[in-house]
Amino acid sequence: MTDTIVHMGQNSPEYVAYRLFQDVRIVEEPPKATKKWILDTYAECLNAVRQPVNRVSARPGERQEF
Repeated sequence: MTDTIVHMGQNSPEYVAYRLFQDVRIVEEPPKATKKWILDTYAECLNAVRQPVNRVSARPGERQEF
């Protein structure tokens, strides 16, 4: 069996989702990142990258609460 190396482009949705996943992992600090948590979180990040929500405030310059 040969090892397969996958190269993701730096602007690909998969790469951006992976970087977002890394940030989420740091912020959430899961006590034990299970396989399910990793896959679910990455899938959520990928979905957020592929289908972003347009968050426009009602008034220009108004601060948004997330």
